[in-house]
Amino acid sequence: MIRVACSRGLVDIRIVPLRDHADDNHRTIDDAPYGGGPGMILKVEPVARALESLPEPAGPRRETILLSPQGERLSQELVHEILSAGEVVLLTGRYKGVDERIRTLVSREVSIGDFILSGGEFAALVLVDAMTRLIPGVLGDLDSARGDSFEGGRLDCAYYTRPEVFRGLRVPPVLLSGHHAEVDRWRHRDALARTLARRPDLLVDADLTKEDHQVLAELGWTQARPVERKKRTAR
Repeated sequence: MIRVACSRGLVDIRIVPLRDHADDNHRTIDDAPYGGGPGMILKVEPVARALESLPEPAGPRRETILLSPQGERLSQELVHEILSAGEVVLLTGRYKGVDERIRTLVSREVSIGDFILSGGEFAALVLVDAMTRLIPGVLGDLDSARGDSFEGGRLDCAYYTRPEVFRGLRVPPVLLSGHHAEVDRWRHRDALARTLARRPDLLVDADLTKEDHQVLAELGWTQARPVERKKRTAR
């Protein structure tokens, strides 16, 4: 999808090598930490020069992000928020860590999960792909992305394709009925049921309708509706 987006002129991706902004013959961008200890630290000067070499933002604003295990956890909501900037700069950390002063040069830190990678390049690819597929014209059907898991604070529903029966497992009859409204209702209910079973934590902050709460109550969810909870507190 990233290749498709670039070939269609929908996304412009540029790589700025930090070593091009080093100030010695060895193009050094890391050094030992003050105070001793294992590992090497990404230096602040090459990063500052690289950021200063960028042209003025072409979009409404520029979001400069440090990919770091100490950042806020990446979510679909955060992907939308970052994408709204129009122009995004991703700083990929490496080595043991980064000079703390680098954090004064970025607008936010983002982590793709509670685990450690060899470098931020992999995390940057994850974020780039997550943003790219939301740009109109990249996917063949944008509605496909809008129905994905985590959009709207819930997981996606189950899907089936041919054959109709596989080793005794049948496709739910409603999906073969041709009744689009019934199919939509089945998928919506299945998405809520799947979220309740696998990721109930998502439902706490999800944008749920009255009907959603009714369905979830039928499925055994005992979480009180936020509006009702506020009313009881007010009394």
